[in-house]
Amino acid sequence: MSPRGRRAVLPPADFVVEPPIAADGLVVTMVNKAGHEKRFDFADLSVPAPMQRSLAVVFAAQQPRWNSHITATSAWRRLAVFAEFVSGLDSVPEDLPDLDAAVLKRWRLRHVKTNTGRTTLRVVHRLLRTDPRLSTGAVAEELARRVPAPKPVRKSYNESERERVLLAAGRQFRSAWLRIAENTALLEKWQAGTLDERSREGKLGKILEHLARVGDVPRTQLPSGKMAVTNWRLLGGRDGEHTWGRLFLSQAELTALAVLMTDRFGWNLSVFDRLPAPTRAPSVAETANITYQVQIEKRRAGNSRWFSTENITDSGADSPGRLITQALAATLQGRLLAARLAPGTDLLMTARSSLLAGSSSTDLDRPQPLGPLIFGVSGADAKEWADTHHLSGSPFRRLRRTTVTREGKPLQHTQDTHESVYVIPDETVQEASQEVFEDGALEALDQAKETVFRGRLASAPEPGHGQTATADCADETTTAWPAEGGGCGADFLLCLACPNAHVHPGHYPRLALLHEQVDSLQSVLPEQLWYSRWGEHAQRLNNLASRVGPTAWTTARRRVSDTDRTVVDLLLKGQLAP
Repeated sequence: MSPRGRRAVLPPADFVVEPPIAADGLVVTMVNKAGHEKRFDFADLSVPAPMQRSLAVVFAAQQPRWNSHITATSAWRRLAVFAEFVSGLDSVPEDLPDLDAAVLKRWRLRHVKTNTGRTTLRVVHRLLRTDPRLSTGAVAEELARRVPAPKPVRKSYNESERERVLLAAGRQFRSAWLRIAENTALLEKWQAGTLDERSREGKLGKILEHLARVGDVPRTQLPSGKMAVTNWRLLGGRDGEHTWGRLFLSQAELTALAVLMTDRFGWNLSVFDRLPAPTRAPSVAETANITYQVQIEKRRAGNSRWFSTENITDSGADSPGRLITQALAATLQGRLLAARLAPGTDLLMTARSSLLAGSSSTDLDRPQPLGPLIFGVSGADAKEWADTHHLSGSPFRRLRRTTVTREGKPLQHTQDTHESVYVIPDETVQEASQEVFEDGALEALDQAKETVFRGRLASAPEPGHGQTATADCADETTTAWPAEGGGCGADFLLCLACPNAHVHPGHYPRLALLHEQVDSLQSVLPEQLWYSRWGEHAQRLNNLASRVGPTAWTTARRRVSDTDRTVVDLLLKGQLAP
């Protein structure tokens, strides 16, 4: 059985898998997940024919691993860079086995300093390592050398930059959503038979029905052969907004919707190409809120982790699910038309091409246009949208990075990727964290000042001082911890934090033993428990020991008496009252 529960069908008996490499050994055909083919001619590479064929073989061997043309094309371009480097050598190698370690070292030095170069090295070396003739010797060692990872240089938006992007996207999509909602309501009234055919609304309803059915308003062919809008005065204009835009999003409006979704959900741009229309999740006795199930496809996560499901709830105007509700309404007529043109099609991100005859696409990794409809958002669409709104480059990567760092948790990626790619190298995060680091350092300094020995070291006891379990007290009436009935209410361990404490050599044995016993508790108690109970006292004893000196402290440990052991045992058990 297949993973979806359908019985697997065996291929015909005479079925033969076509090899990816042609008989001449130079043309490699790569088939993507959708079954579309793309050919790569290695005769175009500027290296000798034997090396062309060898590179074609290692390239063709990747067919089982690659499922998109964009991956294959990227690798092909990097092999072309390698071929150009080889062809520029004083002595051009005839084939891959003729490469030596010195050549590969020169190749590495040329490219290892830049992000693009590092990626090129990584891709080319991975391909070359699959050639068994390069699996041993100095060349193999050079190919196996670690290539540093590219340094992330992208920066998330600060709040003002993000607001500017969202304001532009929000205005554009909201205007389109309201326009389509108004015309959809009019179409539904016409279909319900509640409009007079002779009224303006009735005439518009009839046009909208034609538009919903074929994807365009009625047009008349002029003597010149051009097609003109038949009812342009009634519609209010000849442009897309007044004609087919009454029921369909334009590509720019669809891109604005994708911008808002990226900010809200942190999805990659490629997710929008294959995003099915969300479905309503089953609910029990729930009428006020709507929960949608959204299927996310992310192919770069690996075959076993391509698909995931997110539940998104529309519980009000500011809830994440409200954007899903609006997106479903804005793309409804587009999805209905797509389902009529190709039953089973139900992609959420559907728009109407501005071309009357529809459009074609050379990117066979993305869903192909269907009649006048187009699907998803391409990198070119994103750049054009950014140029229109006077932004510096496509907003999607920076906006996704902004969302991930704002959420503070991984979104469709691992914890390691979240920290190493999104959070740690992000310049905006670093700038925002500067104040936090400064506050933390000051807090740590204050805490360190509070956890040192604050009394005085004396050479001998003073007759007028009172004795405590850990030190002599000069004045218990000026304590920082006054008791309810007068005097000092501090725990005896806190005596070392009091300015009134005096410590002389007679105290050293007992304090050295206490220091040792507190440290030994760290190995038997849970870490959090030890720090909460003994951490500050241990730091004060460490500070006191450093001030007394290691020699005097170690010598004092040898003079511990039975009384000292008894007092320390009671201190550790908390049985000594102040």
